[in-house]
Amino acid sequence: MDTTDLLLAIIHHLLVFSLAGIIGAEFVLVRGDLGAATLKRLAGIDRHYGVIAALIVIVGVCRVFFGLKGWEFYVYNWVFWAKMAAFAIVGLLSIVPTMRFLSWNRQAGGDPSFAVSAAELAAVKNYVRAEGFVFLLIPVFAAAMARGYGY
Repeated sequence: MDTTDLLLAIIHHLLVFSLAGIIGAEFVLVRGDLGAATLKRLAGIDRHYGVIAALIVIVGVCRVFFGLKGWEFYVYNWVFWAKMAAFAIVGLLSIVPTMRFLSWNRQAGGDPSFAVSAAELAAVKNYVRAEGFVFLLIPVFAAAMARGYGY
């Protein structure tokens, strides 16, 4: 057994589970009354989202090139590319909430009476919900890949 492959897989899985937790936390926190403290917390959590997503990509690339399966397994595997597409869609869906969290946090910092409109809140909640649903495809594709589908 290759220790490098094992360590990369462990790190990759822990990062992916962390990202799932962050999406869940954002979903829970985006609710009716967003006070300044919650907005600050959301902005902080979302910063971690970006860092963890970047680390997932870095470790994932390392798994492709330094893992036991070899890069050919991934490059010619349609399930891998479906998983990458799902990850990219989640990333694209996260842009709107990130921009809103930053904007809301900035506005709340300058105006203590700032309140997020119900329409904006609902729109962001829908984006976070969509992220969560698409994110669920990633472990489905990963499980299929691990069992040799798509190659």
